[in-house]
Amino acid sequence: MIAVDDLVDLVRTYNPQCDEELLRAAYDYGRLMHEGQFRHSGELYFSHPVAVAAILAEQNLDDAAIVTALLHDTIEDTRASYLTVQKKFGTEIADLVDGVTKLTNLQLASSETKQAENFRKLFMAMSKDLRVILVKLADRLHNMRTIKAMRPEKQVQKARETMDIFAPLAGRMGMQWMREELEDLAFRVINPEARASIMRRFITLQRETGDVIERITRDMRLELKKAGITADVLGRAKKPYSIWRKMQEKEMGFSRLSDIYGFRVITATEADCYAVLGAIHQRWRAVPGRFKDYISQPKTNGYRSIHTTVSGRDGKRVEVQIRTRQMHDVAETGVAAHWSYRDGVRTQNPFAVDPAKWINSLTEQFDAEEDHQDFLEAVKLEMFSDQVFCFTPKGDVIKLPRGATPIDFAYAIHTRIGNAVVGAKIDGMRVPLWTRIKNGQSVEVIIADGQTPQSTWLDIATTGKARTAIRRALREVDRERYIKLGRELARAAFEHVGKRATDKALETAARTMRLSGKDALLARMGSAELTAREVLNAVYPDLTPSGGDEVGRDRAVIGLEPGQRFDRAGCCEPLPGERIVGITFRGQGVVVHAIDCETLTAYEDQPQRWLDLQWHAGTHAAVYSVSLDLTMSNDAGVLARVCTLIGERQANISDMKFVDRKPDFYRLLVELELRDAEQLHSIISALDAESHVAMVERHRDVARSAEKELSQSQEVAERPEH
Repeated sequence: MIAVDDLVDLVRTYNPQCDEELLRAAYDYGRLMHEGQFRHSGELYFSHPVAVAAILAEQNLDDAAIVTALLHDTIEDTRASYLTVQKKFGTEIADLVDGVTKLTNLQLASSETKQAENFRKLFMAMSKDLRVILVKLADRLHNMRTIKAMRPEKQVQKARETMDIFAPLAGRMGMQWMREELEDLAFRVINPEARASIMRRFITLQRETGDVIERITRDMRLELKKAGITADVLGRAKKPYSIWRKMQEKEMGFSRLSDIYGFRVITATEADCYAVLGAIHQRWRAVPGRFKDYISQPKTNGYRSIHTTVSGRDGKRVEVQIRTRQMHDVAETGVAAHWSYRDGVRTQNPFAVDPAKWINSLTEQFDAEEDHQDFLEAVKLEMFSDQVFCFTPKGDVIKLPRGATPIDFAYAIHTRIGNAVVGAKIDGMRVPLWTRIKNGQSVEVIIADGQTPQSTWLDIATTGKARTAIRRALREVDRERYIKLGRELARAAFEHVGKRATDKALETAARTMRLSGKDALLARMGSAELTAREVLNAVYPDLTPSGGDEVGRDRAVIGLEPGQRFDRAGCCEPLPGERIVGITFRGQGVVVHAIDCETLTAYEDQPQRWLDLQWHAGTHAAVYSVSLDLTMSNDAGVLARVCTLIGERQANISDMKFVDRKPDFYRLLVELELRDAEQLHSIISALDAESHVAMVERHRDVARSAEKELSQSQEVAERPEH
């Protein structure tokens, strides 16, 4: 464990004016609070907060961030409280520690609705003080560095959460070094064989070709010296996960990858950056389409650099990043550069982004999202996408995520333009609306009066802003019709429980469901986005089965003897709402079949084993697995659309297996967890209506299940009676 003197000395190296007394007090208090606590590895628990503080000190962060790191687990894991931390260390640090504690309790990898709410809380915490996220990222980095002490299943869970959430978040904040290390540490857990394979190939490549990095670095330094440019040249091999991801995206083997080496040239001035670019392009051939100028068009997180890829020695491609020293500091620490200290004063780096402006730009579009799923989709599209820069005909720059189309471009300009788009030109050539925009292209959209968004645009658009606007417009087109239909559905549902669907009752339901008003509620009912049961439950939870009286599996079937256990037959996978019978197995309980199951013919001569059963009439929990046999076209976005259709009907996909892959179609088995037969019918109907789905039907493996049950029956028959 790092001693307090060593930690203070580390902070002093960049901040001689640091509050040494505050740092020592926090160190002593944290050690006292965590006394007697140990990590899974057997180390003192306090070694973890100290390591997190050291990670932040390496980024030259301020005293408050360092102290927060030392205390970040005290409120959650010790007898310390917000008030005691506030009294000892002030409101700023108490708020930061409390913010980290709340983030720790967020289950970001949970179910979609809860995940969306937790992402909202995550962005709220970020908007209050971004240092909360910086401490949390450092906390996750140290936990991943020491993850081997955890149980294997816990390692996998944490690694996936890191790969899905924390690594992209670090990248979105401009902390590329942390993103790469988090990805590599997670990759080591999730797919150790693949990582080891890449490392072995690196060693073999180095043995065959020698030290390529040293040779190219030497060549670059020589060229820059000839051009009279003073600059530092740094070279490295790309991280194993970066190479693995590229192999998967391009569907090629390691031997066919060319740009596995990266180089950075760090200069004194911006003018030198362009001089370096000229010298490199004069000496080596530039690879077309691999040039990005983030100096003239910076990323929203403050990142500035020139990227180019050239063919180096032996035709090998190498990526070169060219930036000034100040740009490099921001590239290393991203938004964290705002709190960096140097020689005792906060660094006035002109390229460091104001955190308040950055977080506002990130969250402003999410505030308009009413729907959980839409919000979650918008967050992930924004967080996990790289950017491309394109131009309007007037030369204005539009930033879009990679893979964006002219529809996204149109909505980025204005929602009115997006709604009216009928065509597009890229670099003067007419192109389909599904064309992917590339860096540096000029885009012109063609609009027409009377045009309205089409439902197929949802398969084309990639930005959260565009998809939200399209959904809103599609709802508005048939809004009046949906409202009228929704009112009839509400009237019938309320009368069924002896109530009236008054405006006041509908407004109450709308508030409970976080909708703008009764018209929005009725429109969603009419468009089948909400069920009458959900609306009733929002107003009268005691009158509907879903209001806390959900039927659990233990009382789902009526007709069993007290304590008698049942299993659903795997051959027919019966669902609540379907007619059922039971077949008894001595010592094994009851196997429940659908009344039309072919397997039942095997028990026709054993009537004493048949039970007349029925499902409980209430609302069942979504715990019943059903398999769908699905054939769909092999086009971009189709699988995502299928998953969205299933998710929109509140079903969970528990497994997915590809049975057949052809150039023009996929066939797969999708296992769902459902409530009842009505929900299954809704999903099949929605998928059947999707133009890219060629066939969808319920999958039943009669032979396998029959064989299993007959073997059970035989074993029971041969067992002697006592």
